[in-house]
Amino acid sequence: MSKSVQDILNLIKDNDIKMIDFKMVDINGQYRHVTIPAQHFSAETMVNGVGFDASNYGYAVVEKSDMVFIPDPDTAIIDPFCEIPTLSMSGNAMIIDTPNNKPLAQYPRNIVLAAEQYMRDLGIADTMLILPEFEFYLFDQVGWEVQSNSVSAFVDAKQSYWNSMTEGMGKVVPKQKAYHIAKPFDTSYECRSEMCMLIEEAGIPVKYHHPEVAASGQFEIEPMLGEMSKMADATMMIKYIIHNTAAKYGKSATLMPKPVYGEAGSGMHVHMMLFKDGVPLFSDDNGYSHLSETAHYFIGGLLKHISSLCAITNPSTNSFKRLVPGFEAPVTVGYATSNRSAVIRIPAYAKQPSERRFELRNPDATCNPYFCYAAILMAGLDGIKNKIDPHANGWGPYDVNLYNLPEEEKAKLKGLPTSLEAALDALEADNEYLTAGGVFPEILIKNFIATKRKECSELSKIPHPAEFEKYYNL
Repeated sequence: MSKSVQDILNLIKDNDIKMIDFKMVDINGQYRHVTIPAQHFSAETMVNGVGFDASNYGYAVVEKSDMVFIPDPDTAIIDPFCEIPTLSMSGNAMIIDTPNNKPLAQYPRNIVLAAEQYMRDLGIADTMLILPEFEFYLFDQVGWEVQSNSVSAFVDAKQSYWNSMTEGMGKVVPKQKAYHIAKPFDTSYECRSEMCMLIEEAGIPVKYHHPEVAASGQFEIEPMLGEMSKMADATMMIKYIIHNTAAKYGKSATLMPKPVYGEAGSGMHVHMMLFKDGVPLFSDDNGYSHLSETAHYFIGGLLKHISSLCAITNPSTNSFKRLVPGFEAPVTVGYATSNRSAVIRIPAYAKQPSERRFELRNPDATCNPYFCYAAILMAGLDGIKNKIDPHANGWGPYDVNLYNLPEEEKAKLKGLPTSLEAALDALEADNEYLTAGGVFPEILIKNFIATKRKECSELSKIPHPAEFEKYYNL
């Protein structure tokens, strides 16, 4: 149920709220926030908003950067991590030098809303439901250093196999053997259960949580399906809760794709479905894996644009250390049923028409979720508009383990980009599907590419410790 301004004022009064916190999102998908005392909050605040400098957020130029943040009452929650009673809201950014506070087209939340409206304007569907899976690590210790004379990183999880001589009592987990492992080895159960309770209290239904494959403290929390724009907001809140609950338990959480060498990486697989007037558009009893022609065209759009999508869904150099063979991460451009080696997997357990869907397996949580989900929808809509058949284009279905194919067969397959630079090259060459309908402004794509190329350039200049092992004594 939508909240009114009066509902917010009642919430503040009934809970003796002292501070109002406005959470905004930068170009990298990270929360920024501004807080005002509750006594200065009024109904006018919900209309007039709070001013901020968008140039520091990465998506507005300095000379035109004064923006206003308009809170969305439907996002209001009492922040469980603030000792002083604090009401938190996210919302939309507007341009203040226009008569009616025009929405800032580059602001991430506005883009995901624009993508949904574009979908409705095309008449293809009125609702997209998605389900992101959140894989993450919990470490007991973490540290890093990047200095002229020292470059290093260190992580530790007490349950990990590398502590078998120091932890005592034998409560360590063998390498890559942690999937669904139970107590006493599952030492962070209470921490994750509290995460899920807080996620539920934030209005985001949780399906389950469990230990993941990596023995060094890898876990997963999976919510229920939700509307795309609301799930983008929920993604930000879930990450916020994961990080802050971990800190409460004396742990450090990371959704970084590959924090541990030789262990499984953390992805953010995204399941998706389209509906129109309450009718599921992806179901067909006679189609491959019970998916409709519309679903296959959507898949075709994703696979056609997958290389450029990777720049948005996997926007870190670390992302491509996860997208390698051997760790159930996707490496092949293709689709299949119950096959984790293809970038698109159709879950065989989704048997009811209202459940039939597929998942895109390459994304990870270093992405800006608003950009990620909007880009996925735009690629899929392009596939539907242009009737891009994934089978006719040679992208599957691949109902075999692609990791185990002979090398000559693997050579025939198209792979995902192997670096962020390659993905950015692809985005530079292939972005018209994103700018269709004015959903992704061209200036945003240019700013995004420039920001990420700068990151790549900076990181490429830093000596890596493994380079000392390879080259120091040559």
